[in-house]
Amino acid sequence: MTAPKQGRRTLTFPELFQLPATVDLTTAADAMGISANTAYKLIKREEFPCTVLRPGWHYRVPTMALMKALEVENLPIHLDDVDSGADFAARA
Repeated sequence: MTAPKQGRRTLTFPELFQLPATVDLTTAADAMGISANTAYKLIKREEFPCTVLRPGWHYRVPTMALMKALEVENLPIHLDDVDSGADFAARA
């Protein structure tokens, strides 16, 4: 993979794991290290590497589909979350 062109930003892993359920096309393109213009071209050719939704006039990309396309299929597990879950289960 080539380095991103100057001026274009690629998302980091921590940023990827904090994305909402769907993202706009520019954010998805940033995650993939491509320009939004290239993303639009790939969609037009039906070659975008994951599911793209079009509710109304805007494109939305499901974050889980984006993560799968990037071969990042597992979210990180934080010890604090495990402890909170165990505490919750103990109270139930």
